Amino acid sequence: GIEIRDSRLLDIVSEDTELEVLGEGFGFTEGPIWHPQDKHLTFSDIPSNRMHRWSEATGVTVYREPSNLANGNTYDKEGRILSCEHGTSRVVREEHDGTLNVLASHWDDKELNSPNDIVVRSNGDIFFTDPTFGRADHTGIPRELELDFRGVYKIDGQSGELTLLRNDFTQPNGLAFTQDERYLYVADTPEMHIRKFDVSTDGTLSGGDVFTNSTGEGAGAPDGLKVDSNDNVYCCGPGGVHVYAPDGICLGVIQTPAFCANFTWGDDDFLTFYMTSSNHLYRIPVKVPGVPLFR
Repeated sequence: GIEIRDSRLLDIVSEDTELEVLGEGFGFTEGPIWHPQDKHLTFSDIPSNRMHRWSEATGVTVYREPSNLANGNTYDKEGRILSCEHGTSRVVREEHDGTLNVLASHWDDKELNSPNDIVVRSNGDIFFTDPTFGRADHTGIPRELELDFRGVYKIDGQSGELTLLRNDFTQPNGLAFTQDERYLYVADTPEMHIRKFDVSTDGTLSGGDVFTNSTGEGAGAPDGLKVDSNDNVYCCGPGGVHVYAPDGICLGVIQTPAFCANFTWGDDDFLTFYMTSSNHLYRIPVKVPGVPLFR
């Protein structure tokens, strides 16, 4: 069901919405991405060391194994999958021939912590978060940290150069641009809030005030974060996926029975909302479309 905190939520999702189960029995699902031409959803199951693919025709199949404990995924503008690998502390791109190219693995000759989530700007620049969750048990491989901070980085779309943009987070997690790409939202999981940064043309981030705090009951914390075509902000939180108006007011929660880590939109009209929630993959219909990762 849904928890209504502001009646505007009903312009986004129906009051009587019920979750449809598309898959179950996973370890911990994450990183769902929809392919707008091939009509399938690819997602990670981190502790199982696999990526899966779901389509209406085939249901759930194994897509990549081992996945190096991949967490967040996205598509670049050419339709290539970018993945954040917990097990190797790398950001990788899958080329169209299936080979994996490493885009980032070290900063200042030290291993990255464990890249977590990833977005691509329209000019091809790649932004990703680097908390430490992938160096712990269950969704990672326990090992010593080499860096003493948890940052947000940019990979230049032309040169491939890695730039540290900000290091003032406790654990940065999901991230998303507004439609005009003037602002970048970043979730900070243990702080239970989302921050909003101004983005300059060269990708530099300024500002970073708290956009909103994540409140409520139930399993969950700020994790996956995305923006719909009306610039509403969606972020995982206690009890499910929290929906915020562009002014930061929480409209309510799309509820899930267990910890929901991420979500995306799909289908022809992008009016289906897919959620990776612990052992399950769910979907519901919504009224405001998401935005394709590429066209």
